[in-house]
Amino acid sequence: MKHVLIIKTSSLGDVVHTLPALTDAAAALPGITFDWVVEEGIAEIPAWHPAVRQILPVALRRWRRGWWKSAERTQRSEFNQRLRAREYDAVIDAQGLLKSAWISWSARGPRHALSWSSAREPLSSLAAHHRHPIAKGQHAITRVRQLFAAGLGYECPGTPPDYGIDRSRFLTGPATEPSLVFFHGTTWATKHWPEESWTALAGLAAADGYGIRLPWGNPAEKARAERIATACPQARVLPRMSLAELAGVLATARGVVAVDTGLAHVAAALGVPAVTLYGATEPGLTGTLGRNQIALQARFDCAPCLRRTCSFNGPSPVQPACYQTLPPALVWATLRPILSP
Repeated sequence: MKHVLIIKTSSLGDVVHTLPALTDAAAALPGITFDWVVEEGIAEIPAWHPAVRQILPVALRRWRRGWWKSAERTQRSEFNQRLRAREYDAVIDAQGLLKSAWISWSARGPRHALSWSSAREPLSSLAAHHRHPIAKGQHAITRVRQLFAAGLGYECPGTPPDYGIDRSRFLTGPATEPSLVFFHGTTWATKHWPEESWTALAGLAAADGYGIRLPWGNPAEKARAERIATACPQARVLPRMSLAELAGVLATARGVVAVDTGLAHVAAALGVPAVTLYGATEPGLTGTLGRNQIALQARFDCAPCLRRTCSFNGPSPVQPACYQTLPPALVWATLRPILSP
């Protein structure tokens, strides 16, 4: 039996992208188990996979803000002790960054990583004993699956990704009404679908008998959710939730509409039918992947621009301008046929 250490600390979407590789490995190597180094804020996610034995939370983002403070030094020392507490049959740096290479260097066991030409930060490959050339230009899920197969010695399957999560584990009771979840919050300004579009979409869904659930993660998102709910009585603003609590909401939802955000990948991993909207970004390499997952890409001269701010100077009825090609009626017409019965 193999026991493997995974180093994939962030972000939320990247962590979710790694789950299908564990499912592949568990099918190819019965009895294999994993420990996982992951950022403390999203440490819930890896534990949802049945092959994960132990989570090793790390706080690189927080430590960077106070690297030399006594408390941070103590936490780093305690983390390193946990990291080195056992020797692994394999250590897989599934991130290919200098920060993940730094962690892998301290771990005990044969280290596997992307090769110089495959890693996002090529220098990270120097920390590995075994460097695997994984072709770029493929979806991130496919690349991680291939890396695990190469490192652990089995044939990478060509099957659709299986995230390995039992959706029923989050069920707390039957749904009281057919509901949809709108993931309206994201990071870049250019990823935000206009608020008036969310309000119009909520109206279309409500007219067909659906309740709307509006999560939020910061005060600006909460305020937007409240404005949408004010305009649509069938919409409800959720309380602030952990990822597991939000998974419970998703477990009974009929469908999801999301912008380009990590939570869209959580919906995909749970198998909830979803339409994800892409304007400045595009889904080819890192978009949601799974059954009943549809990516709607804005069709605009400058999209996808991969910019954090919109530079379009012409007249436009919405901002960002590219989202005028993704009106609420189109989104609803795309989502309706795939909604869970």
